[in-house]
Amino acid sequence: MSADHTAGHGTKAVLAALMANTGIAITKFIAYALTGSSSMLSEAIHSVADAGNQVLLLVGAKRARRDATPEHPFGYARDRYYYAFLVAIVLFTLGGLFSLYEAWHKFSDPHPIDSWKWVPVVVLLVAIGLEIFSLRTAVVESNKVRGGLGWRRFIQRSKAPELPVILLEDIGALLGLVFALFGVTMTLITNDGRWDALGAAMIGTLLCLIAFVLGKETKSMLMGEAATPEDIDAIRGALSQEGFPDVIHLRTLHLGPDDILVTGKVAAPSTLKLSELASQIDQAEVAIRSAVPAVRLIYLEPDVRRAEEMKPAGGGAAAEEKKRVGGGAAAKEKKPVGGGAGAKAKKPGVGGAGAKATGGAATKASGAAATKAKKPPIGGAAGKSDPA
Repeated sequence: MSADHTAGHGTKAVLAALMANTGIAITKFIAYALTGSSSMLSEAIHSVADAGNQVLLLVGAKRARRDATPEHPFGYARDRYYYAFLVAIVLFTLGGLFSLYEAWHKFSDPHPIDSWKWVPVVVLLVAIGLEIFSLRTAVVESNKVRGGLGWRRFIQRSKAPELPVILLEDIGALLGLVFALFGVTMTLITNDGRWDALGAAMIGTLLCLIAFVLGKETKSMLMGEAATPEDIDAIRGALSQEGFPDVIHLRTLHLGPDDILVTGKVAAPSTLKLSELASQIDQAEVAIRSAVPAVRLIYLEPDVRRAEEMKPAGGGAAAEEKKRVGGGAAAKEKKPVGGGAGAKAKKPGVGGAGAKATGGAATKASGAAATKAKKPPIGGAAGKSDPA
């Protein structure tokens, strides 16, 4: 599937989560008022934060549908990312930090659950059932758009913030309820309020971790993410189909979950007339929007492949390599044989050092040797041997 196109699916999941969390928050506050359990208070605040987050997501989806203005010529689609980022902040501050504070407070002054002991257990079990319903709705809606992606990959690659946010919130809510049930049950069994504090601390740590993951993913979308590889391949295929197989460069940007900006430079035949080129570009834009419905704005610049742009493929590095092989090293190699070191080697033999060796040293050697050879018989060793 091309872009996520999950506005409708995300809204349904958000509404289901909002109704579940509102009901759960009310029952948790009642249970806390009756028992004074820190785990119940942490879970009640958690549910309030979740319900508030769903309201933020709905507000962001509505504001993102505003028309473009001169001050915002590309529209307001990124409002959905901004409000999803606020969700991460609210979850961290209101949910995570408050739960950690409540845990510290309960550790400082632990007290057991003395009255209405069965209420928190019943409330938590009912809340687990409601959260399972909410999570099931989010899973069903996500399955309609995630294709063959695994859940982790889907959360990382999804361009629509609503479904990943709801999935992570519901998973965190279920785990938080399990932690709260653990803390309350152990407090009832041991009559030690520190177990209740431990449950609140586990809930706070969990919420901070989920807020960090949400913040990281929404920050990436706020900064601007390219279209998915599948969408980019579809765009290139549409360009090739309409007579632009040579794409010099292509840039895509998600202005919103269902709003992709496409800019590119395409090589066009220099023989085309301006009217023909304009018509061909119009057809290419229609083909792109047909292949990737999320594409709204397209800016295509026709250009001509220049000789220097083609150099690297046929006349750049290859030509230099050929030049180096054919006329560089080989020429240098040839030069030494005929006129370099070889010439120097040959030159001495003709009239240089060789000439000196031949006419100089050799002459001296022959003259000296001959003189010495002749001298002894006259007055050298031979002269001394006569008296003997």
